[in-house]
Amino acid sequence: MPRSAKTTKKTASAKAMRPSARHFTHFDAAGAAHMVDVAGKDVTRRVARAGGRIVMQSATFALIRAGSARKGDVLGVARIAAIQAAKRTSELIPLCHPLALTKVTVAFDQDIAASAIAIEVTAETVGQTGVEMEALTAAAVGLLTVYDMCKAVDRGMRIEGVRLLEKSGGKSGHFKAG
Repeated sequence: MPRSAKTTKKTASAKAMRPSARHFTHFDAAGAAHMVDVAGKDVTRRVARAGGRIVMQSATFALIRAGSARKGDVLGVARIAAIQAAKRTSELIPLCHPLALTKVTVAFDQDIAASAIAIEVTAETVGQTGVEMEALTAAAVGLLTVYDMCKAVDRGMRIEGVRLLEKSGGKSGHFKAG
């Protein structure tokens, strides 16, 4: 390949990677919202981890830890809600593809000093599109469920930092939050 062709190809590739050259994939050339066509994408194992936390009064935190909240096992119910949310993400996010999830795990971590409960959700599939939205939706709904079950004693709870922690698989490769 002539040197000028290599240079042009590298320049075009570099331009495509710049933020100004990126585009939102859920809009067509005319600017109308559409569902992305994933038919041409490779089928790969795709994994996404998302997390967040809910901060509450120490008395509320103590009720959850003791399992004595009036509505029952708060974290057990929140775990099921998170899994259910992952499975139903495409019903909630309009342009999200329905996915055949192969695995969803939910873990909670209790921060006694902060009176906070962190959630981490891992969603997995083998398919043509990622599972980031499923993991994020599951984390948010898990935390919302904690709020719902405890709001009678603490309406001031704060849900914070719901975010993608890591994803792998697909053309865009591996991402890990810093």
